[in-house]
Amino acid sequence: MSKLIFVTGGVVSSLGKGLASASIGNLLESRGLKITFLKLDPYINVDPGTMNPYQHGEVYVTEDGAETDLDLGHYERYTSLTLTRENNYTTGRIYHAVITKERRGDYLGGTVQVVPHVTDEIKQCIMRISQGMDVTIVEIGGTVGDIESLPFLEAIRQIPYDVGRDNVLYVHLTLVPYIGAAGELKTKPTQHSVNKLREIGIQPNILLCRTDRYLPAELKAKIAMFCNVEKDAVITAKDVETIYEVPIVFRKEGLDELIVRLLKLETGPPNLREWDAMVQKIKHPKHEVSIALVGKYAGLKECYKSLAEALVHGGIDHETRVNVNWIESEEVERQGTERILREADGILIPGGFGARGIEGKIVTIQYAREHQIPFLGLCLGMQCATIEFARNVAGLVGANSAEFDEKTPHPVIHLMSDQQSVNDKGGTMRLGAYACKLGEGTLAQKMYGVSEVRERHRHRYEFNNAYREQLTAKGLILSGLSPDGRLVEIVELQNHPWFLATQFHPEYKSRPHHPHPLFSGFVGAALRRKCGH
Repeated sequence: MSKLIFVTGGVVSSLGKGLASASIGNLLESRGLKITFLKLDPYINVDPGTMNPYQHGEVYVTEDGAETDLDLGHYERYTSLTLTRENNYTTGRIYHAVITKERRGDYLGGTVQVVPHVTDEIKQCIMRISQGMDVTIVEIGGTVGDIESLPFLEAIRQIPYDVGRDNVLYVHLTLVPYIGAAGELKTKPTQHSVNKLREIGIQPNILLCRTDRYLPAELKAKIAMFCNVEKDAVITAKDVETIYEVPIVFRKEGLDELIVRLLKLETGPPNLREWDAMVQKIKHPKHEVSIALVGKYAGLKECYKSLAEALVHGGIDHETRVNVNWIESEEVERQGTERILREADGILIPGGFGARGIEGKIVTIQYAREHQIPFLGLCLGMQCATIEFARNVAGLVGANSAEFDEKTPHPVIHLMSDQQSVNDKGGTMRLGAYACKLGEGTLAQKMYGVSEVRERHRHRYEFNNAYREQLTAKGLILSGLSPDGRLVEIVELQNHPWFLATQFHPEYKSRPHHPHPLFSGFVGAALRRKCGH
């Protein structure tokens, strides 16, 4: 029987439930346990694929092509797991399953209700994903007290009756704010949050107290008494210099020992030697570089979560701190490239959709090309690099993407043929991992060190093969192609120290203990430029 750990959050959102869940998984996996995760999101969208990035943040794409919550990125980065669509369910997906069953007649004419039909569907998702696992960590999105979360909380309240109380643990992440004017840490928000959870029928076993300092023993004792938990079950979830330090803080607080004891798990001690060495490299770098990230959603860094972490990973290989300068592409259009980009050691153009800010991205790429600045373009960044080259090197006046200008005389980027009959927006893009063959002797092959890779995609538009000959004749290198040679996956430039753009998203496969070769190569090139090599 798999042990189940349910992680909830209270007081405010964005406390870090995803990081806490990932860190618990990290600690348990380091003890040799077989673990998995399930993220339950209380919004009615079937998945976050069509949601505004400013509302949801990053959409994380799994190997099997699911558009999921960004917390799945944390889960993969903190462990050895490769997750799938079964690791993320939303209210919309749950209701869709229930309604499909009702239409099929599975409920035999019964009145379909939230309890038991919706809650049973949630429980079935939990039991399916936990099969064959030692421990399953289930994170409930939202905040205790939200109306949207109630069916999920009711479902996890019922679980101990189905699987036995000894097989279930409730972990609640809460806030213990420090009030500067009073010079005190305040426990009332935590007490009220736990009371709200207990009203629903859930008594947390462990409290993770998010705070900016270690909690003194007397404060832990007070929280334990008023929240009805053991003293050693009040864990400091302290702010840290790097998010990869969280498992180490939890280990010092004895969280993994507590979980092992409460769930009666048979396991050896954790092995965090390599993880700790990696954290020390992040905290004590020998070098620094500045990367200009010019994007459409740069005002909200959560939109590029995996990208920001992949740059950190790339820095680890070179013992280098990567300072990211977050730049709105429309700001480049207003202020010009020289003023904004002259201090950059490297320039990165991330993915995105729509015409807003595109010209700012294109002139940024022109600046990187002409000033020999290391450049990495991803998804839309690759498409913009193709447009810039077509306009300014190949002389194709007015070249553009059909996404931004349907009447362009030179649609060097156009809608994929298998997308032309697609009308629905949700879940219909080219999604997930596809193979890519690398050209012999190219920068891409040098970075990867192999001749074929599999990378994750999320796009509808592609390089227009009608322009292959014109652009390659002017020096554009098509260094990565689909195995059948039909799709252009990577482009490079001749006579440039490091210029590479991909149709795929390499950031989704980067890990702190295994930095992605393209990010490692990009940061290395930026460091060489800074050092004058």
